[in-house]
Amino acid sequence: MARQHYQQQLESLTHEVTAMAELVLDRYKMALEAAETGDRRLAETVIKGDNEINERYLALEKQCTDLIALQQPVAGDLRVVTASFKIITDLERIADLATNLADHTRAEQTGIHPAVDTQALGGVAGEMVEDAIAAYETADTGMCRAIADRDGTLDADCERTNEQIIRTLLAETAATTDAESNDGSGLTAASRGLLTVRDIERVGDHAVNIAARVLYMVENSDELLY
Repeated sequence: MARQHYQQQLESLTHEVTAMAELVLDRYKMALEAAETGDRRLAETVIKGDNEINERYLALEKQCTDLIALQQPVAGDLRVVTASFKIITDLERIADLATNLADHTRAEQTGIHPAVDTQALGGVAGEMVEDAIAAYETADTGMCRAIADRDGTLDADCERTNEQIIRTLLAETAATTDAESNDGSGLTAASRGLLTVRDIERVGDHAVNIAARVLYMVENSDELLY
């Protein structure tokens, strides 16, 4: 009976981690939409909702520590618990990045820089997180390695976008001969664009972290850990 209860606790942990991931991804997608459309009301919803995610994180952190302290899991079960703890940490940080995106939207008067395709870049990073959580649910190690491979493409796309933002800013600055006619909007848009790209790239990094923990959980392999 005690063993059955213990297995139920492990299954509940996996279910709750997945539920937290769904909430985080929902907020992240809202933040991308707010960034693209300039919808400050939607951005405010994301910002105010961060407390809910923090509360879930703390509850799951306690669930993990209680399992270790009271059940003393070993081998594969211990890897499930420790990987889950690391995964919720990455999810909480993704939620923070979503809040950053929303905060940029709320604070700025100008729109997103035209060089930044928010939905394309952000969508790739979001899909990587979705796949990493799917790998966690199904113990799919092949998916974990594929996510790590995709991160290189995302990083390259982010770098190209950053370069385009800088080139555009330099061209606009060179074309401005009258200092009084330069209201700083170009610099503001460039700054927001660079911050947006940085946050999206970090979401992709957290997806790789999750994939690395899943690979460790299933195969006891540190191949993707860094």
